[in-house]
Amino acid sequence: MEHQKQLLESLKNQPREILPEFAAELKRISRSKGVQPAYNFLLHAEAYLDLRKPKLAIYDHAFHLIGGAQKYGLSLISTVQDQWEITIIANKEVSHAQFMRWYNLDLSPCEIKIIHLPYYEKRGSQHIDPAIIAKEEENPFHPVSKESGNYDIFINNSMNEMVYPLSNISILVCHFPERRPKTYFYADQYTRIMYNSLYTAQWIRKKWGIDPHEHVYPPVDMEPSRKNMPKKKTILSVARFEVEGTKKQLEMIESFLKLKHDYPKLMEDWKFQLVGGASAKNTYLRRLEEIVSQDADKSIQLKINISRAELKSLYQESTLFWHLCGLSHTDPSEIEHFGMTAVEAMQNRAVPLVYDGGGLKEIVDHGINGFRVRTKAELQHYTLLLIQDEKLVRNMGGMAQKKSRLFSKQKFEEKVNAFFSRLLSSYLSL
Repeated sequence: MEHQKQLLESLKNQPREILPEFAAELKRISRSKGVQPAYNFLLHAEAYLDLRKPKLAIYDHAFHLIGGAQKYGLSLISTVQDQWEITIIANKEVSHAQFMRWYNLDLSPCEIKIIHLPYYEKRGSQHIDPAIIAKEEENPFHPVSKESGNYDIFINNSMNEMVYPLSNISILVCHFPERRPKTYFYADQYTRIMYNSLYTAQWIRKKWGIDPHEHVYPPVDMEPSRKNMPKKKTILSVARFEVEGTKKQLEMIESFLKLKHDYPKLMEDWKFQLVGGASAKNTYLRRLEEIVSQDADKSIQLKINISRAELKSLYQESTLFWHLCGLSHTDPSEIEHFGMTAVEAMQNRAVPLVYDGGGLKEIVDHGINGFRVRTKAELQHYTLLLIQDEKLVRNMGGMAQKKSRLFSKQKFEEKVNAFFSRLLSSYLSL
């Protein structure tokens, strides 16, 4: 390694004279360690000699779907895109226009590269699930691993530890350690592990036996366009419509219908709106649509894959926010890892009523800026308490907005810029 450092320094000062020795070193590395380490040395040399911008790639197997984790990763590269030559790697077709519509992020300077995975393409599913791969099967993510070696820095934003990083520097953005070390597990091969909440960090240590490195809360940027806009009698829920039903939209619909049945006068003008992304042929969503269609007064609405502008408007007019991800689950991976949508609601003075677990405990302080619940009965109890007390709603909404500032986009960008500045400085110095 020391010889390589000296070689790069000499190459900078006397390029012509040192070129034969540099070429010989590339051959030596290739023979002794393999083609990829030799190519990595060449990439490092190009960046060190300032022949080009450093190359960065970010991968997520769910970039084609709307989601909080995907917003996190794309916000990360949006923050530093002026300093790097960036490639966004996805497994299914997605566009810059979709990223702008979903997240209000202009990523047009970044290239989008689609790497199709035959294993999943044959199954025709929009949902790419790494957990279904058995030990005896070939790793279907090998093409992504191979591609990672073309960049100075490779970021895996996908909670998919089956991708082996080949770049000089690699970052695993862990939204939660869903799998224990087993088939094709490579989380421990990454240079740095970034995590989104203290809850996630706790489980990285428990499940993987790894101490993560960088704590960066997600960026939440759903502030209202005008202060103190009037609220409507609306309860809002925002979460992806997972086929497995892990976000608990069904249980929330049942809770709302029970409130209407038990307290018809009190709930007379209240509406419940459920917003989220969903893939085609979503059987869980079809089931919800069937239940909602039987609601005679149309007080429940499902809004699928809506624009950011429409979502922002819903946040601004909603009084309460429900989020039950984690209810009745014992698996820590199925409890909300952070809860970006809860913070988005809080930025708009919507009082959050959320499940008492996971990352949501870092956001909502029970009885101060919202309520944390463990059962549907508790959700209904605190909802009724708020519906009957306008002063409590105003006070809690104001406290919720104040707490939400801890998770602002500005704080996210400050931490990301500092982290990548240290990373780049270290990479370009010998």
